[in-house]
Amino acid sequence: MESIKLQKFVSECGLMSRRKAEEEIAAGHFEVDGVKAQPGMRIAPAEATVTYKGKLIEKVERKLYFKFFKPRGCVSTMSDEKGRKGIGDIVAELPERVYPIGRLDLDSEGLVILTNDGELANKLMHPSGECEKVYVVRLKEEPDQDQLKALNSSMEIDGYKIRPCKVGHFAGYDKLTYRFALREGRNRQIRKMCEKVGLGVARLTRISEGEVTLGNMKSGEIRKLDKKELDYLKSL
Repeated sequence: MESIKLQKFVSECGLMSRRKAEEEIAAGHFEVDGVKAQPGMRIAPAEATVTYKGKLIEKVERKLYFKFFKPRGCVSTMSDEKGRKGIGDIVAELPERVYPIGRLDLDSEGLVILTNDGELANKLMHPSGECEKVYVVRLKEEPDQDQLKALNSSMEIDGYKIRPCKVGHFAGYDKLTYRFALREGRNRQIRKMCEKVGLGVARLTRISEGEVTLGNMKSGEIRKLDKKELDYLKSL
């Protein structure tokens, strides 16, 4: 019988991403055939009984794909220990459980892709991903040429050397609004980049991930991905 890693099975069931599943396995929240699961464990999906916090996990047959305009003040997690409104509260009325691919911090807004397709989520969140993410960033002060040069160069953040980004004035906007295009999207990356060169961020909005865009969506709105958007994501 073919075996796969437990975290892969969990993501395919649409419960959470592989990365989150690895964390929850390490925390002791999964059991396989009544025995607490261990990191790196492999299972035979057709034979194993898997539970998460005491609830049986079953594979999802219908895959769903949405885009969501996350408002500022909404956390990007399915639940929040501080009781703040999160994506989990907003998607609770959808026909199947979905979860966000990647995050936007509490003070940021914009595009978040939601799905129960664990394989697609894992592919899009992988550090080597080539899906360019574009942000509209309103700065608190106008950057000088040295600051712009630094923002367009590789820099070290939190002990990690990020890949160079493409940063420039956003045509059609005022002199404080800039376009940031990057392929990594690490924790609060743009805010930390700006802080490193002495700039403050007044507002940050993610407007696209590759060919998936906000378009004319309103804050808080959820839409299904159309065929063109879905085909693009699956082609990456």
